[in-house]
Amino acid sequence: FGSGSSSRKEFDVKQILRIRWRWFGHPAVPPPHSPSGGAAVGATGNSCPRSFSQPECRSSTAALSWVSPPPLRRSRPGTSMEPSGEVPAPQPVPERGAQVGFDEEAAVAAPSGIEEIHPETDSSSCRTSNSSATLSSCVSLEPCACPEECMFTALSHADVTFRKMEGYLRSRQLCDVILVAGERRIPAHRLVLSSVSDYFAAMFTSDVREAKQDEVKMEGVDPDALWVLVQYAYTGRLELREDTIESLLSASCLLQLSSVVQACCSFLMKQLHPSNCLGIRSYADAQGCRDLQRAAHAYTMEHFLDVVGSQEFLLLPVEEMERLLLSDDVNVPEEETMVTSLLTWVSHDAPARESHLPLLLAHIRLPLLQPQFLADLECNPLLRNSMDCQRLLMEGMKYHLLPQHRPSLQSPRTRPRKATVGAMFAVGGMDATKGATSIEQYCMRQDRWTQVATMSGRRLQFGVAVLDGRLYVVGGRDGLKTLNTVECYNPHSKTWSVLPPMSTHRHGLGVAVLEGPMYAVGGHDGWSYLSTVERWDPQARQWSFVASMATPRSTVGVAVLNSKLYAVGGRDGSSCLRSVECFDPHTNRWNSCAPMAKRRGGVGVATWHGFLYAIGGHDAPASSLSSRLSDCVERYDPQTDVWTAVAPMSISRDAVGVCLLGDRLFAVGGYDGQVYLSIVEAYDPQTNEWTQVCT
Repeated sequence: FGSGSSSRKEFDVKQILRIRWRWFGHPAVPPPHSPSGGAAVGATGNSCPRSFSQPECRSSTAALSWVSPPPLRRSRPGTSMEPSGEVPAPQPVPERGAQVGFDEEAAVAAPSGIEEIHPETDSSSCRTSNSSATLSSCVSLEPCACPEECMFTALSHADVTFRKMEGYLRSRQLCDVILVAGERRIPAHRLVLSSVSDYFAAMFTSDVREAKQDEVKMEGVDPDALWVLVQYAYTGRLELREDTIESLLSASCLLQLSSVVQACCSFLMKQLHPSNCLGIRSYADAQGCRDLQRAAHAYTMEHFLDVVGSQEFLLLPVEEMERLLLSDDVNVPEEETMVTSLLTWVSHDAPARESHLPLLLAHIRLPLLQPQFLADLECNPLLRNSMDCQRLLMEGMKYHLLPQHRPSLQSPRTRPRKATVGAMFAVGGMDATKGATSIEQYCMRQDRWTQVATMSGRRLQFGVAVLDGRLYVVGGRDGLKTLNTVECYNPHSKTWSVLPPMSTHRHGLGVAVLEGPMYAVGGHDGWSYLSTVERWDPQARQWSFVASMATPRSTVGVAVLNSKLYAVGGRDGSSCLRSVECFDPHTNRWNSCAPMAKRRGGVGVATWHGFLYAIGGHDAPASSLSSRLSDCVERYDPQTDVWTAVAPMSISRDAVGVCLLGDRLFAVGGYDGQVYLSIVEAYDPQTNEWTQVCT
């Protein structure tokens, strides 16, 4: 109690404690006329308007628990007992035989300089003591069950408390442990260190030698970093600088300060640069900082062309160099870049590194190099005298010389890196708004779709093809009429241009590029099913008719295989078709091929290494009640003129878009009989498996 106005009576500490002793010094068993369990418990700062004979509120925020308070004993000379302005709250004495627990998180240490207060008599059944065992058996700190208006919460309690503890640290008061790192001796409080660090908590609360030592030696910790982290334990603040961040991160990893580790990793992520990303990646890997390691690796992959010009790249150990060459995620325009990077690294220290060249060259996708570049490598001085390197070069040349044998020559070296396969575009189509005009681009390396453009108007059942690096959108219908118009999108300049229209209006047509010209095959003109075929000459910039198919086909699948144009399935007005025709541009004739096992309209078609794949579709007109969608996939071998069933898609779908990207076939969107789909699946012909990718 502090001195108030003149109308208040002043009390000294001795009077306060004597009054408390009279009030709370009752026996453990309540008097006969007292309510059971009615001991009064006050929280620090609480003022509950209740009589002491009624059950009172409890608070775990009490500054000090009183159990059978004794009368005052005078302090030693020189010991001050200044009032704090808040009176410690009394706690009830448990009934005999009751087990009372102690909340470790609420344990309170008495301030230095205040002596223990002992009772004048031994009538109390329980004495206050510094022993945790005595406290555990006598004190209960339970959550407050009182109304909200009876609860007081000191909002700045933690800040004020930690500031005082920091003051004790700097004045070296109450410190109970010294951390020794190198030549530096750092005083600290075990309680504070254990509250912040799991490492110290395990050390000081376990039955280990360090738990009882006054000095603890810290091996392998930078002394300055340790002092910074000890200060952080008291203040929650630390400065992050480029010159100290690595030692700080290493120490915080050892001390298991997860919040500091995360802050250091975030700081280093912002410092990533082509000149340091390899070093940060290696350091993060050694420290077990997975998020930082992944971020540095992703940065290295994204900026690889800049990274190879750095000093860190030239100094890479062979294991790290091998790891780079193995990655499918390296952002390079072509495989030739990887060869050049490898030879630059070897040349930096040829006597020591030349022996590793066969091992590292085996991770280069040599069969995917340009033939001329591959032939030039044979004469390179670093490769010329190695039989293993020459054998790898010969394997790449054989891949180019024997294209018909490529299906049997597949290996990890024939799988292209994700950045070298180009991009896939999903163009328009039907959606919930009855016609999308957006164009989305898929990046295999990032496994992400991004909207890149918008068509000038709505088109349904149109054809698309890629010619000279540009995307052509041909025919279709706008919801009212069938179109003959053609648009061209340049993904580099992100611009559209209009081409001369076809001679015939077509929707449900198939479009493909064969040896330069582009072909528009079949479709429907709004009145009848078409067998006619038009060819676009990019040099003359005009359309002309070529030989017509034997059968009219709409919703037909069209693809190019072995310099021939294949028209697969479709509808002829009466039914869906199994038949297949192929066009030879040199003879201007269509020839029949073996039919598929299933009828398919709206079928998706693509080719891979000498095989033709027919994917999905429907087997009867949509107006027919017997119409069924297909998840079936068939593969056509032109050498044997035979169709074979392979692994089906995970979901049946019609009007599916199919495209070869890298060494996998992608099935995009379509219609499952109820809704239009955003699902994308990829088929690996080497494993005969479908996997779902980003929608």
